[in-house]
Amino acid sequence: MGRAEGSRYCRLYVAGMKANTTYHMRAIVQFIDGTQYSDVDHLFTTGNIDPNGSQATQITVTTTQEMAPQGGVELLDLTSGTSWPTVVDLNGNILWAYSSVPNGTVPNPIKLRPNGHFLINFSGGTVDGLNSVLQEVDLSGKLIWQMAGADLNKALAAATCAGCNISVVGTHHDFAVLPNGHLILIAATQKDVSGTTVTGDVLIDLDQNRNPVWLWNEFDHLDVNRQPMGFPDWTHTNAVIYSPDDGNLVVSLRHQNWLLKVDYANGTGAGDIIWHLGYQGDFSLIGGTDPTDWFYAQHGPSFVSSNTTGAFSLVLFDNGDDRVFPSGITCGTSGAPACLYSTVPLLDLDEQAMTATLKLHQTTPDYSFFGGNAAVLANGNVEFCEAAGSPTANSGEIYEVQQSTGQTVWHMQTQGVFAYRGQRIPSLYPGVQW
Repeated sequence: MGRAEGSRYCRLYVAGMKANTTYHMRAIVQFIDGTQYSDVDHLFTTGNIDPNGSQATQITVTTTQEMAPQGGVELLDLTSGTSWPTVVDLNGNILWAYSSVPNGTVPNPIKLRPNGHFLINFSGGTVDGLNSVLQEVDLSGKLIWQMAGADLNKALAAATCAGCNISVVGTHHDFAVLPNGHLILIAATQKDVSGTTVTGDVLIDLDQNRNPVWLWNEFDHLDVNRQPMGFPDWTHTNAVIYSPDDGNLVVSLRHQNWLLKVDYANGTGAGDIIWHLGYQGDFSLIGGTDPTDWFYAQHGPSFVSSNTTGAFSLVLFDNGDDRVFPSGITCGTSGAPACLYSTVPLLDLDEQAMTATLKLHQTTPDYSFFGGNAAVLANGNVEFCEAAGSPTANSGEIYEVQQSTGQTVWHMQTQGVFAYRGQRIPSLYPGVQW
C-alpha cells in the first residue's frame, strides 16, 4: 500500500508469488511530469497454503530439453477430492488458489475476467447444475457477487424475454464473457417426456445487471428422440464460445456428439440452429474417415483463426466415448482399431461449402473419458488437457505440443485430482504477459 498526496492511499494487489517464500519489494511511482519516486526496500515472507485444499495435489512438470513452452501461467480447474481453483507457474508452483468452495461442489469452470477478477461456477450433484453458485472474486479472494440457482430462477421469473418463464436446475460446465459485459450461462432444465424426466439445457444471456434478456432452449430446437449417449441426460451441454465476427454462439453438446452454431446475433437472434458440426451433422468431413474421425463426447472447443465466421478454424478435445466405426468393423478386435481413444482435431471450416477439413488430428497419449479442452497458443503450439489421463490414478494430464510435429514441449500431471480444464493464461493480470 502506497501513500499519495493528501494522505490518500492506493491499494494494489501483488500476485504471482510462491507460498512460504521470502521476497524483496520496492515500489516505483512514475509521475505525469516524468519524475519518479522510489520507495524503500520491503522484506516480507508469504504465508503457507492450506495443505487440505487442492494444494494436497502433487503437481509434476517436465519440459523437453532445449524447448521452451509458451509463457504465462496455468489456470487449473480441478474437479475431484478437495478441489480449489488454482493457478500455478510453468514449474508447477502454486501462485494463487481460492479456498471458499461451497460444500458439495467443484469448480466448473473458472475464467479470468477483463477486470482482473475470477468468475467461477460451482456445482455438484446427480444432475448438472445442482447446488450451483456462480461467484465473482477478486485477486485477494474477496467475494464481489454471487448467484445461486434459486437467485437465477427468481431473475427468470421477473424477466420479460421470450422463453424466460421456465425453471432451471442451475448453472454448470461453462459460461462466456462477452465484450459488452453480458454473460452467457449454461443452465440445466428438465421436462417430462412420455413419463421420463429428461434433462436438457438452456443458454441464458445476463446483462450487466445480471438480468436475463435472451434465452435459448434446446427442447425447442432439437429432436428429443435423438439419443446417441447418456439419455435421459439428453444433451449434456458443456461449452459455449462467442463468435465476435457474427455475434453468434457455438455450443458443445457432449451427449449429441455435436457442436451447434446458434443464431444469437448479439442478443437479437431468433435462436435458430445455423449448423450442426459432427457425425450426422451438416458438414462433409475432408481428410478423415467418416464416421470414425469425427469427434465424440467432446469438450472444450476454441477458435484458432482470428476470424470466426465464413472460413475459419477451431480445435477441441475429442474424448471418443461413443465413437462410431464403419459398418463391418468391430473395434478392439485383432487388427481393428481400438475402441477407446481420444484425439485433438483441428478443423478448418467453410460455412459456404459446408466442409470440415482435418488440419491436425493427433491421438492423445491417454484416453480421457470426460473433461478436457484444447487451444492453439500464441507461439503456435497446441495445448490440450486430458481431464482423466489415468482413471485408476485419479489424475489429469496437460500437454503443450508442437503443431507441426506433435512433439511434446511441456507436460504437467496432477495426481490425486482430475483436471477438468487446464488453460494457459498470460498472467494473473489482464493485458500483462509473464
